[in-house]
Order: sequence, then C-alpha cells, then structure tokens
Amino acid sequence: MNSAVFRLAATLVSGVVFGFGLSLSGMLDPARVRAFLDITGNWNPSLAFVLAGAVSVSALGVVVSRRLMRPLFDASFHLPSNRAIDGRLIAGSATFGVGWGLVGLCPGPALASLSLGLPATILFVAAMIVGMLAHDRLVERKSAGPVGDAGTEARMSLPH
Repeated sequence: MNSAVFRLAATLVSGVVFGFGLSLSGMLDPARVRAFLDITGNWNPSLAFVLAGAVSVSALGVVVSRRLMRPLFDASFHLPSNRAIDGRLIAGSATFGVGWGLVGLCPGPALASLSLGLPATILFVAAMIVGMLAHDRLVERKSAGPVGDAGTEARMSLPH
C-alpha cells in the first residue's frame, strides 16, 4: 500500500473515532451543550469531563508530535506561522462562541449529527457551508493571497 492509501485510511479511522466520541459524550445533543454553557441557569457540568478528556488527548498529541521528526503520513508538519492574537482572531473566536452558544453545535458535532437526519441540523450545516464559502470568497481572498498558499494551509492547522 502506498502512503496515500494509509493517509486516507488514517483520516477515515480518525473521523469515525471522533464521531463516535462525540456521540458517546452527548455532544450531538444541542440541548445538552446549551445546558453546559448556561452557567447561570440549569448548568449541566457533564461536558466538562469531555473537555478534560479532549485536552488530555490533545496534550499527549502535542508531546508526541514534538518528539517526531515528521508525521507518519506526510513529509512535514503543517503548523501555523502566524502566532499573533489580533482582531481577526478575536472576532472569529467570538463569532464561533456565540454561534455555538446559540445553536449548541459546532462544525464537528454538526457534521456528525447529520447522521440523525434532523431538519434543524441539516439547515445548520447548510448555513455553515454558505458562511464558510462566503468567508473564503469575501474575506480570505483579500488578506491571504491565492488559495493553497502556505498561509492558508497554516491557518487550517493546530498550533504546535
């Protein structure tokens, strides 16, 4: 098998494990997520354990990645070059947080929730895709240069 097949298999397995974890943790239920975010009302702290588990796994991944010369299925790590905390980052984070709080879904759980076939989730994912495309066409093109450049790839990676 060549590396492209391994990369595709690793992507598929990672997606299935991620989706299963979201389902098992209750992250596919917008009401449960909103209850977790409602710290002044009927707060449900159960998702704090999900967060603790996610942070632990991510921290382990960062430690392991720092010890590797390169990733298993690629020639190099694709890490962000921009570490600045600027207005765009703050505005994007705030928009993401407000949307998550209002709807109870973020992109990963929304995509996994499509398997439930709920009209509200389908509408949310459609709106999310339209918003992503609009952002790509209206904002990113003005500030980043051609799609596929190192800056675009770096923005899609996690910090190291």
